[in-house]
Amino acid sequence: MSKYQTVLLERHGETAVVSLNRPDSLNAFDAQLRRELRLAVREVNDDPAVRVAVLTGAGRAFCAGADLAESAENAEHFRVEDQLNGEYKPIMLEMNSAPMPWIAAVNGAAAGIGSAFAMNCDLVVMAQDAYIYQAFAAIGLVPDGGATWHLVRTLGRQRAYEVIVSGEKIRAQKCLDWGLCNRVVPPSELMEQTLAWAAELATKSPLALRYAKHALNGAMERSIGESISYEASLQHICINSEDAKEGVASFLEKRAPRWKGC
Repeated sequence: MSKYQTVLLERHGETAVVSLNRPDSLNAFDAQLRRELRLAVREVNDDPAVRVAVLTGAGRAFCAGADLAESAENAEHFRVEDQLNGEYKPIMLEMNSAPMPWIAAVNGAAAGIGSAFAMNCDLVVMAQDAYIYQAFAAIGLVPDGGATWHLVRTLGRQRAYEVIVSGEKIRAQKCLDWGLCNRVVPPSELMEQTLAWAAELATKSPLALRYAKHALNGAMERSIGESISYEASLQHICINSEDAKEGVASFLEKRAPRWKGC
């Protein structure tokens, strides 16, 4: 896989691990990190050998948000809409429409746009000392990167608004209780347990993982009738696939399936 300066990209079997790699800045986003993360995410998504992807942060934090010093240096010509729509949004959508699940392994702070990246993943594992932080109100801003979309659908309108305006650091256990993450693990075991879960998911049918993800993404916006029809179209793809035949054969022969992803 490619080499980057602000992103680490590693392979563990059928799992790709993408690490934000500006640890001295708590992985705050600058232009280079935005550019390289988009390329790294696309590289992972385009690799047919990758069954599961993990997003994490190098060092003490998942991501402290945007690098505010960068905006100050270019204040005269800076347009936040250009940055959010032209740089962050494409990365979010690349992950959201990816053919494999993305797991966020959250270490330390996931603040600001960093929290949006964590919530944008399909699954979230948090270290016990990690937290999600909507830091915007403290500096006169509003959540961005799709954070409001995720928060209101997970927490409901009133709790989501409270989280935003209070600036509470939502600790890992509360994130688990509120449905903002799937698992909480000891900090020293974060990557070990995340990679073990990823390896387990990698044994599942790639088509099932891919189209279940797409069905759920669509169900967030569709009516029940539209969802039934969309599920039916996806089921048509799956049931006529080579993997479906392999799944039945492996079950009858009492052996592990050999998935092809087609």
